[in-house]
Amino acid sequence: MSHGNRFLSRRDAMKLGLAAGATLALNPQTLLAQSSTDDLLTKPIPSTGERLPLIGIGTARRYDVASTEEELEPLREVLRNFPGLGGRLIDTAPSYGNAEVVVGQLMAELGIRDQIFLATKVGEGRRGRAAGIAEMENSLARLQTDHFDLLEIHNLAGTAEMLPVLKEWKQEGKIRYLGITTTSERQYEELATFMRTEALDFIQVDYAIDNRSAEDLILPLAQERGIAVLTALPFGRGRVFDIFGDTPLPEWATELGMQTWAQFSLKFNVSHPAITAAIPGTSRPDYLFDNFSASRGVLPDAATRQRMANLIDNA
Repeated sequence: MSHGNRFLSRRDAMKLGLAAGATLALNPQTLLAQSSTDDLLTKPIPSTGERLPLIGIGTARRYDVASTEEELEPLREVLRNFPGLGGRLIDTAPSYGNAEVVVGQLMAELGIRDQIFLATKVGEGRRGRAAGIAEMENSLARLQTDHFDLLEIHNLAGTAEMLPVLKEWKQEGKIRYLGITTTSERQYEELATFMRTEALDFIQVDYAIDNRSAEDLILPLAQERGIAVLTALPFGRGRVFDIFGDTPLPEWATELGMQTWAQFSLKFNVSHPAITAAIPGTSRPDYLFDNFSASRGVLPDAATRQRMANLIDNA
């Protein structure tokens, strides 16, 4: 994207991204020649120090396809280009319809499993330990892998029953990290209880510039306890784009390297000191290039974050 075209809406970025995606599909080194992975922004996982790029890929709804070639092609191009950009984290779940199958199929086809930090979830623990284990084993098969980089208990479903299982699997090398997720503020107190009493590597919560309730309890507690945080729904279920639309970004934002409202939203998200990475749904190459650009440049400081939040609060 040229510096001269300072104000780009998500729609504009999509148009440019389609052309960029076509080029990159032919030559994966094209974008790398323009932007080295040396300037990729990463954050450490507190429990080990392993670093992750700030932007990953979420698969809810978008990867639940019938697996026709027409449906698979844009997803294939996303995953084909993702590691070359420096990307690693892909988040999925068995409750996301066919998403695990699609992700597993495409990773195997592209030969990229070893380059991916693969996260999935278990929700059947709400029916008991045996049901949870069966779901986890099925996820291994669906994802065509012998281990998960991260396995999280989905929406605190059967947490007391499943945490011992996740610990066992971690000891056995079937998972590298474990955690808990929720996208409901009503579950924050319950999540906080487990954060205080259990040795969690990760949590995952909903957080966006127009949905900052996690800042009150969950994010400070994660910092205190040394727990990595993934943020789902970083665009606030699309409300960010509904509010901003094609309105140009303010000049002070573009001077910090933000070119689109997607980048603006993601930079706000991952600049919170408690947050390790955001996982926006990413099913098209143009969205990938736009979103992943938030993994580069500088992050807003506290004063700029407040300015960004004020912009949407006053919209």
